[in-house]
Amino acid sequence: MTKKYFTELANYNNWTDSIIIEWIKQIDNEKWEKPILSSFRSVKQTVVHIVSAKKIWIDFWTKVSNPVYLSAEFNGTKNDLIEIWEKASEDLQNFIENYPEEDYQKPVSFTYPNGKQGQMIFWQTFPHFVNHATYHRGQLVTLLRQAGFINFSNTDLLTFFIK
Repeated sequence: MTKKYFTELANYNNWTDSIIIEWIKQIDNEKWEKPILSSFRSVKQTVVHIVSAKKIWIDFWTKVSNPVYLSAEFNGTKNDLIEIWEKASEDLQNFIENYPEEDYQKPVSFTYPNGKQGQMIFWQTFPHFVNHATYHRGQLVTLLRQAGFINFSNTDLLTFFIK
């Protein structure tokens, strides 16, 4: 695993998130909060989970003391969440650009939402982070379709690399 590889994954993650943010900006509050059966109960709850995971992994990697899952405490508006998401994207870019390649083999400690402690090597956590985001963005597409949104564009990794 190289810095270039992780930088490209971070760029892909942020590129895709920026597309999704534009979709989210286009939907009204009815679509945002419409109850839909899935892993999470609405577009809003799915987005809160995606943003929470992005933010918490950055907190784990940067060793923030007492990191808190956003999903446990978020009560803001759609625009508030978008601001947090955009800030997390900037933080991810800054982190990955400045994280030393020699630290890719170092362990990262983290806390599951249930409070259980865990640890993985950084190079394992980062692809997990990207894969997790991709999985839930896929769910989000399905939720948005069910809510009536149709203005999609392709967010595949292939599309990112050939754009």
